[in-house]
Amino acid sequence: MVEQMTYPVRVHEVATKGQSIFRQLSEKLEKEHLGEAVAIEVDTGDYFLGKTGLEAVRKAREKYPGKLFFVGRVGQPAYVSFRPRRTRQ
Repeated sequence: MVEQMTYPVRVHEVATKGQSIFRQLSEKLEKEHLGEAVAIEVDTGDYFLGKTGLEAVRKAREKYPGKLFFVGRVGQPAYVSFRPRRTRQ
């Protein structure tokens, strides 16, 4: 059985606050960290950078274990995009 984590903050709230903070940070971060992943702790505004989202979240969890983070990619509107796969013909 997989243990489910519970969070005191709703996912939607983290997404909304995180997106707002991400927009505020974007110009500052784009100068030196273009293309890097950023994990944002939305209650404090603290952020953690990494080459990947996983690396950024691991750094964030060292300081804030058990919290949810907003993850973005510097210089891009979304960290992940879901596009339909092309089928081979």
